Amino acid sequence: MFQLTATPPNGLADEPVHIRVTGLPPAQMVTLKASLKDEKGNLFQSKAFYRANEAGEVDLERAPALGGDYVGVHAMGLFWSLKPEKAFRRLLKRDVINNPFKVTLDLYDSVCLQDSTTAQPRASQMVQRWFLGPGVQRKQIREGRVRGALFIPPGEGPFPGIIDLFGSIGGLVEFRASLLATHGFAVLALAYFAYEDLPDKLLELDLEYFEEAANFLLAHPKIQRPGIGVISVSKGAEIGLAMACYLKQVVATVCISGSNAILEIPLRYRDLLVTPMRFDWECIQIHVSGAVRLRSGNRDSRNEMNQQSVLPVEKAQGCILFIVGENDECLNTRAYAEQAMDQLKSHGRSSGKMLVYPGAGHLIEPPYAPLCFASWSPALPRPVLWGGDPVAHAAAQEHSWREIQKFFRQHFSGTGSKL
Repeated sequence: MFQLTATPPNGLADEPVHIRVTGLPPAQMVTLKASLKDEKGNLFQSKAFYRANEAGEVDLERAPALGGDYVGVHAMGLFWSLKPEKAFRRLLKRDVINNPFKVTLDLYDSVCLQDSTTAQPRASQMVQRWFLGPGVQRKQIREGRVRGALFIPPGEGPFPGIIDLFGSIGGLVEFRASLLATHGFAVLALAYFAYEDLPDKLLELDLEYFEEAANFLLAHPKIQRPGIGVISVSKGAEIGLAMACYLKQVVATVCISGSNAILEIPLRYRDLLVTPMRFDWECIQIHVSGAVRLRSGNRDSRNEMNQQSVLPVEKAQGCILFIVGENDECLNTRAYAEQAMDQLKSHGRSSGKMLVYPGAGHLIEPPYAPLCFASWSPALPRPVLWGGDPVAHAAAQEHSWREIQKFFRQHFSGTGSKL
């Protein structure tokens, strides 16, 4: 009798799942499929072909996939290789409180190249992937101008406080903040446009808004003082780096796939106005998929003409971790991070660290999230190419998630936190 098991069937989204099939004839070829629907009903699917061993078993921690959406031994391959049925859809968890992502695993006793409405699986298993751990509290934030959601771990505290910033997608994105809170950090998922009464479009970066958010977080009774951390990606990483440079409240910053210069939209802080470095739009390439390759229009932040846009990283009082993928098709993030590191070194500073991931794309997320190679962006009339090789990108997400937590723990240790 065929048996398909997935352990644990109910767990956190950043935890691995052990998938195993037993009761097969020796050397039997099988197809394993995974599928889930997001909160908007968009379908994401993956599949891989395996051969049972002499004992009639397929254990994804040891058995290599022979074909399908990936090949080789990848215990979580069915999760990170999920692809949208409709092109250019990005898998994003919106409601982190009430519902998990429900992944259906199906076993077929043959190689299924095409999806069939008539073929019935020989065994199925449901896996629930939660983004919030037991005891973590979520509080909606509407304080002054600040809009977001604050996640507080269980316990007395005080906890290290972190502000979480996403990019040009806008709105309020909470899934990374809720996962980090599950690991012992108090995290404010901060919206800064296209949410509630915030501006619909991002026309200017007002750093005083982010300073207000930092002060709000530090004033909370469960947040340890004297400083906070920032985790940020894409446009958010540009803001995160600006916060590190200009705000004394920021002591540890993670910049994922960002720039060391202000791009396209000016930044204002009190009497300071930083004019942006513009894309060379006439150099933008269009990928065969129809998505735009913004990297081809990136300008050189080392060019003398662009120095007015480069952030003074050497002024940052805290430590900075730059995370970049070498297959990033949106920004030349490695070059930007290298220049930022050179800025620090030229001023005798050793407060920067850079992690470079070969084959990783722009959207480096928590572990086991599927690669988003290209997706629609609210800022452009065409989809944006993010890049990345699925296997290398998955490895980068696993490694960087551990390094991010280690970085924050190192820089908040010894300051009275309850990590």
